[in-house]
Amino acid sequence: MNKFDDMIESYREEFLRDLNELLSVRSVSAEGDKLPRQALNLMLEKAESYGLKTKNVNNIAGHAEYGDGELLCGVLTHLDVVPANAENWSCEPFALTRKNGRLYGRGVADDKGAALCALYCLRILKDCGVTGNRIRVIFGTSEEIGMEDMTEYFSSEPVPDMSFTPDAEYGICKGEKGIYHLEISSRHNLNSCISHFESGTANNVVPESAYAVINGGKNEKEQLEKTALSQQGEFVTESVTDGIRVTSIGNAAHACEPEKGFNAAAALAVLLRRTFGDETVGSFTAFIADCIGSETNGKSAGVMMSDTESGELTLTLSRVKITEEEAKAVIDIRYPVTSCGETVLSGVRESAKKYGLDVRVIDEEKPLFLDENSDIVKILSKAYRSATGSEPELYTTGGGTYARTLGGKGVAFGPVFPDDDSRMHNTDESLNEEYFFKHFGICLEAMNEMMKFRDR
Repeated sequence: MNKFDDMIESYREEFLRDLNELLSVRSVSAEGDKLPRQALNLMLEKAESYGLKTKNVNNIAGHAEYGDGELLCGVLTHLDVVPANAENWSCEPFALTRKNGRLYGRGVADDKGAALCALYCLRILKDCGVTGNRIRVIFGTSEEIGMEDMTEYFSSEPVPDMSFTPDAEYGICKGEKGIYHLEISSRHNLNSCISHFESGTANNVVPESAYAVINGGKNEKEQLEKTALSQQGEFVTESVTDGIRVTSIGNAAHACEPEKGFNAAAALAVLLRRTFGDETVGSFTAFIADCIGSETNGKSAGVMMSDTESGELTLTLSRVKITEEEAKAVIDIRYPVTSCGETVLSGVRESAKKYGLDVRVIDEEKPLFLDENSDIVKILSKAYRSATGSEPELYTTGGGTYARTLGGKGVAFGPVFPDDDSRMHNTDESLNEEYFFKHFGICLEAMNEMMKFRDR
């Protein structure tokens, strides 16, 4: 039994009320910075009420701090979330719902639940009179759209001597794949049948739906429906004023694990290409169908690769927009920790060039890979062992967390247990309630160990 368990249990109901308040702030960073800032201010106000030191850094990030020792330790969390379409949820996404032993809400797993948990851990350490190193719980507001918040924060604040970010799965994530978000575009939209095509809400999510409006009438509608019968996916066609509207229904997933979803946009591009042919749909849609399609490993785009440390590259079509004026798409690539990003970029550009398309880098995050004998890995291993009685697995991921902003001084650690399907970035995001409070104990023990650590 963790020595802090009784204290955690005494805060359970207050914590859940506060979590509901935090989830109720629709802090979708892709929709603007106003509500993410509101979530930040809410957390800083709570921290101040607990008697903790706080600082707001340019309304894009901030921290709560306790301790006065020599070393500075950090727990990095984010308060922004990805969009949520309430029509597809079984409950209100921007509120806490407790049912069937689970906690539901956008941000419960990614990352508001862990953010509030870390703040409560700091509160408990203070209330228990624990002394030692300074420890900061750092809150960001734009993790889901590129992590510029940490760039801004660390331009004026020191990078902690050691940190973890509770924004992944247990055990300890010692490596993160490199990430590219690339825009593929056509200078000319020469297709003769697609008047509109749209899909995607974020650069790092497998799109759950897509639709296109096709020039034509009854014959074109029948062609689409016939082709759809022999293709994987769910499609709905209907006659509209300006032609035929075809909707593709998929399954959302985080782009670091695209195989867990079904890409509605890619499936729709394949359907249109198979129905009407290359010349009619144009080179842009043909590229999506040929070089992406149903694959998630980048083989047809010429970038398939893997290593023993982190596995194979993943490639996800995350956004598409075709109008009379433009044709653009965004792809998310997660490449192995030992690979060269320039090689990946060159491969995509070479494939796109064959279709007359341009490639622009939206953003890139370099890979992260830590030695398993580093101090932070040892500290977190001890905390996990103390709280659970078992050894944590060391692993690598395709996910991108704040750990890669720490210059090799931090890793991702929790809050999701491998056998708990959190549906992160998907509908009905949730966590097993008892597992989450188990994370609470692990997080608190880890922060306690960091406060007590003495650099040798």
